[in-house]
Amino acid sequence: MSASAVAADRSVCAPLPVLGRDVLVPLVTGGEVDYAALDYAASAPTLQRVWDDVAAYAPYYGSVHRGAGYLSQLSTDLFENSRRTIAEFLGCGTEDQVVFTRSTTDSLNLLAAVLPQDTRVFVFETEHHASLLPWEQRADVAVTYLNAPRTPQQAVDTLEKALAEREPYGPALVCVTGASNVTGELWPVRELAAAAHAHGARIVLDAAQLAPHHPVDITELDVDWVAFSGHKLYAPFGAGVLAGRADWLQAAAPYLAGGGASRKVSRRTDGGVDVEWHTTAARHEAGSPNVIGAYAIASACRALTEAGFDGLVAREQELITRVREGLAEVPEVNVLSLFGDDAARVGVLSFVVEGWNSSHFAAALSAEYGIGVRDGLFCAHPLVRTLLGSEPQEPGECGAPEAAPGERSLNAIRVSLGVGTPDEHVDRFLRAVRELVTDGARWNYHTEDGRCVPARSAG
Repeated sequence: MSASAVAADRSVCAPLPVLGRDVLVPLVTGGEVDYAALDYAASAPTLQRVWDDVAAYAPYYGSVHRGAGYLSQLSTDLFENSRRTIAEFLGCGTEDQVVFTRSTTDSLNLLAAVLPQDTRVFVFETEHHASLLPWEQRADVAVTYLNAPRTPQQAVDTLEKALAEREPYGPALVCVTGASNVTGELWPVRELAAAAHAHGARIVLDAAQLAPHHPVDITELDVDWVAFSGHKLYAPFGAGVLAGRADWLQAAAPYLAGGGASRKVSRRTDGGVDVEWHTTAARHEAGSPNVIGAYAIASACRALTEAGFDGLVAREQELITRVREGLAEVPEVNVLSLFGDDAARVGVLSFVVEGWNSSHFAAALSAEYGIGVRDGLFCAHPLVRTLLGSEPQEPGECGAPEAAPGERSLNAIRVSLGVGTPDEHVDRFLRAVRELVTDGARWNYHTEDGRCVPARSAG
């Protein structure tokens, strides 16, 4: 896309207004500055449009399903219309189901719970823990962990080889991320889906990092399920989605047993109960649903679509390119990558700085410049260890430094942006990196309760 085309897109759709854009934070060196939120990959700020929609609905809050009152009927319609909005946003087919959950983690644990007995799951070691860990909770499910690929084609070849060699030949599931939460790199989802289906396997897409940055179409990508979280898609915390094929969901016992999941319950003559469970998405949505969470996700889907997703993607690509080019000018900075410098990526990037403990660097960005980034292993420990070239037993925790400021630590720094990121935040970040590398921190820092924090005085 040409620079003029990008500029035209940007003038129409970005940056979108988000909550917190005017929040002032104190600096240890004195004064205040508006907070530069560059931690979108952990939790993106809520779109102002989403917050306004939720606030407008709040006075009409009512119980959903089976309520006779006006507010209950309104809330039920809003809840089910939200399901349809999300299905359209994801390009779901008419037979697909959209199940509301608490998060991506909850969605993938739900899918793990409904797998047929003796399913074999194939998952790359590069996955976020949400998609790496749920499968072994089932004693009757076997898991094959695949080594980190170094090219997209190697990922496809590795998967095809593993699927072809599986014994016995039974139900199989492939779990893959759409965009890495560590490197931001896009994975060859369509090609991996083709490989899975060619070998009689199904595939679930962890779209937690992909959906906020790039259109996701379940039909076009030819995946069987998509999982994502509202709080990464510019909605408030507490809701997620699992969308896709209905057969395994319908055949399995409910994820939770209780009201809403049950269609009919009756006593038996022997004293027990017989239960007829729903076959719709309600089967796995027992209890009073998070109506506001579902509505917020639907609102975010509408907002992104109406703003023009292609334009949002174009602007984000310009911003992340500026970040990459700016960091490339600092020799001490090493950007982490699986697939190389030319790999396509969303607005997520991790790096380490020579001579710096990553937690110390992140703390200085916050305390001295008002910039919020993430440091640690990003709940993707095997991947970050691979990228840092560490030994499996080398100590390191997700977000907790095990070394003092200035000492090497097994963690990295992640900067991530999105549809609400202003140009100034990117400029401030790059200036801060250059100044910290060149001049050092202007304040003293120490480790306190597992975190690197500013000391009470500079000296």
